[in-house]
Amino acid sequence: MPIISVKDLIFDYPDKRAIKGISFELEPQSITAMVGPNGAGKTTILRNIAALDTPFSGSISIDGIDVLSNPRKAHEKIGFLQDFYGLYDLLTVADCLNYYASAHGVPCSLRKERILETARMLGLEDRLNQQAGNLSRGLRQRLAIAQAIIHRPAILLLDEPASGLDPEARIDLSRLLVSLRDSGMTILVSSHILVELEDYSTHMMIIDNGHLVDLREIRNSAATHRRWRMTMPMEAPEVVAKLIHLVDVTAISLEGRDATFDFHGDDNAVSRLIARITAAQIPFCGFAEDKPNIQSVYLEKMSAKAPPPPQVTPGKKEASPDATSPQKGA
Repeated sequence: MPIISVKDLIFDYPDKRAIKGISFELEPQSITAMVGPNGAGKTTILRNIAALDTPFSGSISIDGIDVLSNPRKAHEKIGFLQDFYGLYDLLTVADCLNYYASAHGVPCSLRKERILETARMLGLEDRLNQQAGNLSRGLRQRLAIAQAIIHRPAILLLDEPASGLDPEARIDLSRLLVSLRDSGMTILVSSHILVELEDYSTHMMIIDNGHLVDLREIRNSAATHRRWRMTMPMEAPEVVAKLIHLVDVTAISLEGRDATFDFHGDDNAVSRLIARITAAQIPFCGFAEDKPNIQSVYLEKMSAKAPPPPQVTPGKKEASPDATSPQKGA
């Protein structure tokens, strides 16, 4: 069952229609990278899901809660960090977390424990007595995320979270998002840094001109049927005949020094497959999952997309191909 369901969403600004009948569903414990050019509607979508803006029409459901009719209840399930966020620089990290815990209705009896747990999760346990204004850019970002999840939301919405971070802080952010996903959260993140998104995203959503261009799964560590790429030191056409005899290896393709094939099995089975390839004296210098590349998929979809439909006057519904049925990232 999807944890986020958006159907026929239309949102108007005074001078234009920003979201044009978008529908999609996101599964629990996924990290969806929402990408698209500036002005595509990404931030507007996040704000509508977070019940901070009200759409002209459509429906949004969060973990079974109707966001439009019960926004306060939805806020209990959502953590939201905007691109431009503020911290109380004169407060300590502990005071900032205590303030947000209070604002989110965390009981007094649980706040101290919750602050310690959240600080430990975000790597801030040794900074609790430090003023927020004295933190580095990367640590300020961690504190902002800690404030957004202090109430243990099921869903975390992030708008350009890596903006302004140095390379080391971006790597730390990637690891953090994966750990939050592993703890049970569903994350929807808007970003322009396509290469970086591959480090942690399980799904990709492309938005352009208020329309949903594509929504697809790009990684599934639990999948048992995956495609693999094996790189050999030199071209070896005879390797195909040897691979055919290996159990559960199918759809073999050879291009230059690379052999790609489908294999049915979990990570343990893949380990045994590599041992069998070695025993069959098939030389290789690289072995990795042949998964889609976010940047290449994005560029392909954006270059192939149809011309934009005619503008619609704000306040008037339009028929949209997005509005027929929700797309799923599976």
